[in-house]
Amino acid sequence: MDDSSTKITETTNSFEIAKQQLQIVADAMDLNPGVHEILKRPQRELTVNFPVKMDDGSIQEFTGYRVHHNLARGPAKGGIRFHPETEIDEVRALALWMTIKCAVVNIPFGGAKGGVACDPQKLSSGELERLTRRYTSEISILLGPDKDIPAPDVGTNGQIMAWLMDTYSQQVGHTVPAVVTGKPLAIGGSEGRVEATGRGVVTVAREALLASGGQLPDSRIVVQGFGNVGGAAAALFFRSGAKVIAVSDVNGALFNPKGIDILALQAYQRETKTLIGFPGAEPIPTEDFLTTPCDLLIPAALQNQITAANAPHIKARFVIEGANGPTTPPADIILRENGVTVVPDVLANAGGVTVSYFEWVQSLQSFFWSENEVNSKLESIMVKAFQQVQAAAKRHSCDLRTAAYIVGVSRVADAIQARGIYP
Repeated sequence: MDDSSTKITETTNSFEIAKQQLQIVADAMDLNPGVHEILKRPQRELTVNFPVKMDDGSIQEFTGYRVHHNLARGPAKGGIRFHPETEIDEVRALALWMTIKCAVVNIPFGGAKGGVACDPQKLSSGELERLTRRYTSEISILLGPDKDIPAPDVGTNGQIMAWLMDTYSQQVGHTVPAVVTGKPLAIGGSEGRVEATGRGVVTVAREALLASGGQLPDSRIVVQGFGNVGGAAAALFFRSGAKVIAVSDVNGALFNPKGIDILALQAYQRETKTLIGFPGAEPIPTEDFLTTPCDLLIPAALQNQITAANAPHIKARFVIEGANGPTTPPADIILRENGVTVVPDVLANAGGVTVSYFEWVQSLQSFFWSENEVNSKLESIMVKAFQQVQAAAKRHSCDLRTAAYIVGVSRVADAIQARGIYP
């Protein structure tokens, strides 16, 4: 094993961070070196450059990606993001995290991720549809209900998944609902899918509190990001009786020490497209947001939000990672030394892919479940996964991230070794 790779350094390159996290767990569990080599890089990756006709008649070139990290446990599963800063190393990292995440909650998928470098806010609906359909055509050689099943991510939604499903279906000549998850109910989506990631975050947060003698109604919560994950989580925290004292989105941050009425804030956001100006809370500087004293800090935005620079000033008992990769490895060490418990992304935000699995199963069978059934099955899987990760942490005397990786990597390693190396 290359000892130089065990050095933990501060970097904003997501793939380097993912490999550092993998190295930490490889050392902790004495991972087979051959399996470690397999997991250090994606199995396949596709970069596509494609033209889109804009509304003014001009042609604009876009770059997109689709990466399969590891398929030992099943078809590739992972979201597609539309974001200006999307690049190949980010997609590689997200695909690796998806491999681990699917294994942690023990669903039969391998990890994938995709994306297009674009700003969906600056595209008209027509431009967004043409971009989605052309990107789908470019990556369709990888897609299929038993090969690669995308889902929404940052900058994408159910409508974009519907366009993707329709484009793929047109190409193969028949309707294939199971080629994508996170799609509208009208074309075979699942009840409970929209809230699933946020619901999983809240479930895991509740379990972490209960394990330490606390409970949600007594908790003060700070949520970074007020989109599909953060907004849903904040609303579920609010309904549970917890005090959500601070929230933020790309436009700014709000604070109310007595708690924010999240349902009123969601209504305000739907009307104004922003949190700013909401009368039930005061604006606070975004640079102070993550260091707001609280019980639960929920980073539910983008990667690299908690770094070695701000980690010493975090005043939360728990960090529950709603986003993928929000904490750098050096920040992890600082938080641990300061007594802050981090519940890692590969466990905390796995509710989304879990209900995507339910949706895939329902689409394959054309047999659908009620929202109560979906939420009950999600609760069962998330609680079991938390308990297994907590047990691994006690067994190996390690933090929850290392424990989650031990659980996930062990399952992937078992699958790789059971299948063997072809030929």
